[in-house]
Amino acid sequence: MSILDRFALPGHVAVVTGAGRGLGAATAVALAEAGADVLVSSRTPEQLDEVAAQVRAVGRRCVTVPADLSDLDAVAGLARTAYDELGRLDVVVNNVGGTFPREFLKTSPRFLEESFSFNVSTAHALTRAAVPFLLEDADAGTHQKAVVSISSMMGRTADRGFVAYGTAKAALAHWTRMAARDLSPRIRVNGIFVGSIMTSALEMVAGDPGLMGQLESGTPLGRVGEPEDIAAAVLYLASRAGQYVTGKMIEVDGGIQQPTLDMGLPDLTAEAVGTTS
Repeated sequence: MSILDRFALPGHVAVVTGAGRGLGAATAVALAEAGADVLVSSRTPEQLDEVAAQVRAVGRRCVTVPADLSDLDAVAGLARTAYDELGRLDVVVNNVGGTFPREFLKTSPRFLEESFSFNVSTAHALTRAAVPFLLEDADAGTHQKAVVSISSMMGRTADRGFVAYGTAKAALAHWTRMAARDLSPRIRVNGIFVGSIMTSALEMVAGDPGLMGQLESGTPLGRVGEPEDIAAAVLYLASRAGQYVTGKMIEVDGGIQQPTLDMGLPDLTAEAVGTTS
């Protein structure tokens, strides 16, 4: 086996959530280019159809499942659908997630709970449902069994406005470590701390030279990342190239050690929040 063969996924089947665009779409196409058939899911059917066309263009099968993936039953059901439609299950990519920034005093307990559910409970629901299918043929040696979860550098650093998002992404990172212990040795579980990547989430920033300059100058590599940077890391963790890695969070963030985009939230004062002494 050559070193490049370790990155191949011939005959594998993968589920990728949040795959209509951005990181999920790039990951689905990368896995297909490596030889995997793919089930992709997100809210928007038209976006999924575009991803499916790219997957099929490289000769792989693709199943599209439009769904509201904040629904835990819906996200869990993707594992059975992949197995029934594509015949097996080898890789799960927990990419669905995200939470809008919000000031501390405007972050209600309900908003915090919703952020946790959308970023962590979704990953747990899908992975838990996938385990029986992942364990089939898990000792054959030719198929890797892997779970990869997409976290954020905000889950390992801190900045104002991200108490819900950052807390949820930190929880997802530790869920990854804990799940790796529970599911070893037959299923490897890893994750990625993602930095600033040029996806639709950065469209507003991309149109502002000042904000883009702030992002780029604060990144040691001097640029915003591309979705394929993350897709390549997912492929490494999902394939035999990463066969001796589990319970780890890889930082794919251009080398940043602190947030690079200041939201400009001011210090809180008693006067600002309307209290009296």
